[in-house]
Amino acid sequence: MRRSKLDIYADILKVAREGAKKTQIVYKANLNFKIIKEYLSFLISKGLVDNSDQYYITTKQGTTFLENYQKLNRVSLIV
Repeated sequence: MRRSKLDIYADILKVAREGAKKTQIVYKANLNFKIIKEYLSFLISKGLVDNSDQYYITTKQGTTFLENYQKLNRVSLIV
């Protein structure tokens, strides 16, 4: 089963919570270097991830998104 874009965004945000380099995100979120740029660019443009000194870190807004995403997943499992 393929992951949705929301699933991938959530995986990236989880990995970047403590700060992570692009390589760490690729491996821990099970992505590839070809598409990671697209996803990180989107997350940065929406203010969900910050990029400083080769590290990507989930912002407060990104943490809120991740919490809401997880709540939604729990509700969808019940239904």
